[in-house]
Amino acid sequence: MMESGASVVLDVKTSYVSSACNRTALCCDWGRNGLICFGSCHSVALYRPKSPAVIFATLVEHKDRVNCVKWIRKFNNDPETEFISASQDKTAILWQQNGNSYVAVSRLEGHDGAVTIADAIYAANSSGDEHLLVATASVDSTVKIWQRNPGQESCLCMQTLVRGQSLTLCLAWVILPNDSTPLLACALDDLSIHLHVEMNGEFVEVMALRGHEEWIRSLDFAVDDAGDILLASSSQDTYIRLWRISRILNKSLQNLEQDCDELRVKEMIFSVSSIIAGQKISSNYKVRLESVLQGHDNWVLSTRWQPAIYTGSVRHQPMCLLSASMDKTLIVWQPSADSGIWMEKSRVGEIGGSNLGFFGGVFSPDGSHILAHGFHGAFHMWHCYQDSWQPEVTCGGHFGPVHDIAWNSSGEYLISVSSDQTSRLHGCWNAESKVESCWHELARPQIHGYDIQCVAMLNRFSFASGADEKVIRIFQAPRNFLENFHTLTGSDVSEALEQLEISHVAEGASVPALGLSNKAVYSSDSKSLRTESKGNNEYSENYFAPQILTAPPTEENLLQNTLWPEEQKLYGHGYEIFALACHPNGLVLASACKATKSEHASIILWNTISWRILTRLESHSLTVTQLRFSHKGDFLLSVSRDRTWSLFQKPSSDLSENLYKRVAFSDKKTSVHSRIIWACAWTLDDQYFITVSRDKRAVVWGAKDDQKTERDAPSCLANYGACSSCLELPDSITAVDTAPTKLSNNCYLVTFGLESGVIWFYSWSQETNQSNDSWSSLFFMTQSMAHHLPVKRLQFRPQKTATEDDFIKDSTFELASCSEDNSVKISKVIRLK
Repeated sequence: MMESGASVVLDVKTSYVSSACNRTALCCDWGRNGLICFGSCHSVALYRPKSPAVIFATLVEHKDRVNCVKWIRKFNNDPETEFISASQDKTAILWQQNGNSYVAVSRLEGHDGAVTIADAIYAANSSGDEHLLVATASVDSTVKIWQRNPGQESCLCMQTLVRGQSLTLCLAWVILPNDSTPLLACALDDLSIHLHVEMNGEFVEVMALRGHEEWIRSLDFAVDDAGDILLASSSQDTYIRLWRISRILNKSLQNLEQDCDELRVKEMIFSVSSIIAGQKISSNYKVRLESVLQGHDNWVLSTRWQPAIYTGSVRHQPMCLLSASMDKTLIVWQPSADSGIWMEKSRVGEIGGSNLGFFGGVFSPDGSHILAHGFHGAFHMWHCYQDSWQPEVTCGGHFGPVHDIAWNSSGEYLISVSSDQTSRLHGCWNAESKVESCWHELARPQIHGYDIQCVAMLNRFSFASGADEKVIRIFQAPRNFLENFHTLTGSDVSEALEQLEISHVAEGASVPALGLSNKAVYSSDSKSLRTESKGNNEYSENYFAPQILTAPPTEENLLQNTLWPEEQKLYGHGYEIFALACHPNGLVLASACKATKSEHASIILWNTISWRILTRLESHSLTVTQLRFSHKGDFLLSVSRDRTWSLFQKPSSDLSENLYKRVAFSDKKTSVHSRIIWACAWTLDDQYFITVSRDKRAVVWGAKDDQKTERDAPSCLANYGACSSCLELPDSITAVDTAPTKLSNNCYLVTFGLESGVIWFYSWSQETNQSNDSWSSLFFMTQSMAHHLPVKRLQFRPQKTATEDDFIKDSTFELASCSEDNSVKISKVIRLK
């Protein structure tokens, strides 16, 4: 569109991504390139763990949950450029580096069920050319082996291993070091590991390793400095087994029967035929059980070897193994220097807390860090310092659909609420050692027992939340959070502490056993709580301990020590709370619940000082989907599943009363929308409001100056009406917001979130003639930039002093979004022209 003779050009860049790892065992991997790839809902996220630790990309190609991701290792110390992902959508995808990003170069289709595991390896064929081998396992009881020849991008299926009724639980590749023959290990639900080697262009089974008493959940190969192969297998029987595969010389093979009288571990033998330099060579290998490791008390879901270390051209494989278990611990195993017996060297993990164990763990390329992901999708990282593992800052996020977000009035932090039954506080960490600040999760104010649906900020450090219950809960920031918030963000909280009367401000909060309410803990109580917890460890994880933070809290601290005390409960609705909104001055809270009848669809206004009901506003017949106060607080707008909107106004004659009366509403005849109205938003000057619907339409409404005659019949719209033509987008519109500044004197910036997860930026201006009003597309955020499931809420970061010229002076501001894809994102909107 044209703006004062010049076109408006926008650029949008993602500055923060908050998302959790999927709840599968092999859904995270750390490459030599320094990047961590992990599955997040239907996407693959790329995470840079070094400062600043950020998720810098989300790759969207799969249509269902990602079950497995794996970097494809190179023979030397070169960084990886490709990785493989497997998904519930029955496909696997090969990704390849393209500049600073990764693109899908080959989609592996052919399975009839979800692909649960995938692995890939570079191998050399008989002529010495390097090709790629990929193995995928599915719930359709097959394993498919794919091959990509040199110079090609696509992978072709070369063989299908049919397992009958058995499932392949995990698999792994390795290259036999002496004859360059690929070996594939597959663990089936028959409690055995099946070894396959390539012979005459096909993979044939040569051996089955038995010993585990429950399902085998992880396999990983390592080649030691002597050329022997070590296979680590972990199982739900809580044990880890190490198998050694060694090449047998001809003399050794002849002497095997002569040594039968000796007491020794049983060895199994298989043969491999390969063609090297045009000559057929046969090799024999023996497999024996090296060791059985016992140290975990629950399922061991992951085992990973420390990556090989290269010094120039010299390769060294450290004998160091990492295991992750559902008993909430990770163990680093090493053989004793004296006896060679494998021993537990270090143990890290959680004591107490609500975490249900670890699904996977990986080493960093140099072995100095270990990363684990848990049942709730959270990452845990430790750094080895003087033989002691110290926790470090990681990224994280919700592990369920995120329903609502809210900025505090000054834009210092963002709160998000989700079906994972938590509310999370995201703030900007201004560390002195960092060149630029970055966003992190700084607190978890609420850990609930119901899915949380909505949130509203009451003042700078207080908010209300509504969940799948009939109660609205009010939370107030404790003193320990305020002090740490000042340290981490640099925000001045002295005034907040004074206003809250320091002597009465809670130090923190804890959740009583079998309780849902966050109970305030005062400084005099924290000592006694810690003393009591020593004598009763059953619920010790619920007790609060004050923290002095210099970096964002770890997952353990977030779970236990960053709760906000619950100040009030509000009862009045008959069904689950669905929508909340607070007056700009913080004195009035509006709430609505799920409803199938008009008697339950009323909006309740609460006095936030006395916490009494001011009034009930009745207008809708079905659930109110969103409530929005105007910026000045004179109007309250509601939209509903009944396809209508209602506008309530505070009478100007009595400003002291926080009462509102309905002044306009739409009905079936006057409503432009034919489906559910999902969201609404006010322009910054409160002259117009926007409604968006499942019917893919967006409409701008406002007061009209047309003079009515006596013959005109009274309308439910009063003097309000549509001020724009209907904007139709490609998909259902589920979220909307307007920028805190104008593009020009008569031009607004509007952003729309769609059911497909994409976000559109439009400008709108009204000309003198309504038929000439202008919708102009400015920018489109793809699923990789925005979201890949329905966008639930959009909200621009507030500006402290917003005027119409601010956009021209300061061309950058921020937009927060949340989605059913479990993610929260903050994007920078930059005006280039």
